[in-house]
Amino acid sequence: MVQVLDYQATQPLSRFTPARAFTIPQAPFRVILASIRINIPANASRNNRVELIASVGVEGITNISQIVFRIFRNGREIFNTQDGVESVGSEVNYTFTFQAIDSNLTSGANFYQLTVENITPNTQSNVVGPISFSGLAVKRSN
Repeated sequence: MVQVLDYQATQPLSRFTPARAFTIPQAPFRVILASIRINIPANASRNNRVELIASVGVEGITNISQIVFRIFRNGREIFNTQDGVESVGSEVNYTFTFQAIDSNLTSGANFYQLTVENITPNTQSNVVGPISFSGLAVKRSN
């Protein structure tokens, strides 16, 4: 059995919206897509788990981009995943969904950020939406 400690969610873009698209920057630059704050109470310190779920809609513009999504907790990277995005003449629209699990946090506020960057030179991919990011903190039973 688990006890819910905190739940936070944000949805900066709620739908596929090419008119609000923005370019994914070339590494080493990245853009913050979403941020949430999860609070861990003192009675659950080091006996918890935070499940983070993100979804991001991306469109390929030129060539084949390799994009990297990263999740940071309090400024420290705790998760990353890499995906390929094709462009004209093939699949161009994608929705990437992934989950990360962060365990045994100390009590207090934890600030999570979801970022994206393009690691392939001479390519372009855009974020077109939707974007969602959520975190569920639970206390594990003893």
